[in-house]
Amino acid sequence: MQVKVKDVMTRDVAGVNAETPFKDIAELMIKRGVSAVPVVDDQGRVSGVVSEADLLRKEEFRERYYREGYRPPLRARLRHRLDLLGGDPAVRALGDSAGELMTTPAVTVSSDTSVVSAARLMNRHGVRRLPVVDGHGRLAGIVSRHDLLKVFVRPDEEIAREIAEDIVERNLWTDTSNIEVTVRDGVVTVGGTIPERSSADIAIRLIRRVNGVVDVVNRLCWDWDDLRQQRWVSS
Repeated sequence: MQVKVKDVMTRDVAGVNAETPFKDIAELMIKRGVSAVPVVDDQGRVSGVVSEADLLRKEEFRERYYREGYRPPLRARLRHRLDLLGGDPAVRALGDSAGELMTTPAVTVSSDTSVVSAARLMNRHGVRRLPVVDGHGRLAGIVSRHDLLKVFVRPDEEIAREIAEDIVERNLWTDTSNIEVTVRDGVVTVGGTIPERSSADIAIRLIRRVNGVVDVVNRLCWDWDDLRQQRWVSS
């Protein structure tokens, strides 16, 4: 079973509009215990995101932009250059409302996106949460790194049952009666004997893709090395 964003996302989302003032945004983040809020238009479409970093930037760069001789630390200056991709940080640092402070365009996902794809998207863009939108770009929820980690805390019994039912019994076209699978703390140990080496390789690859699997210990043996024979025939 491939876990989708809709299986782990938060549906009760705290959103703001472009006119929401700085103070109200900060109070909302504190009240909800979140690090970012989506900015939506009158139709509920996501137009940007305001994060803690966006709010703190206003204070961090305040003296610099008011020419009081303040020189931000190196990390802040590097982020300043990178932020040019999302709009001039000088203008955003002086902003007083969500529309002026937000990072745009927002990086979003659909509810049918796999958690793996969502995690890769977060890593690629360096963000901690993603607004979830429907087919019309309207806000449907939000998914965070914390939400994505839920797939790794699946009970061992649930992981073992999925491997036995969806992989060993349904996806391996060979005799699997001698395969043994145990799961402890997300680590899967696969042992026993299988007729062909190719089936053993397929089994391990499929098991590694199961959500919640931390690692796989491969102790499978096979009766016939069909892969070696194929190489011998092709040569």
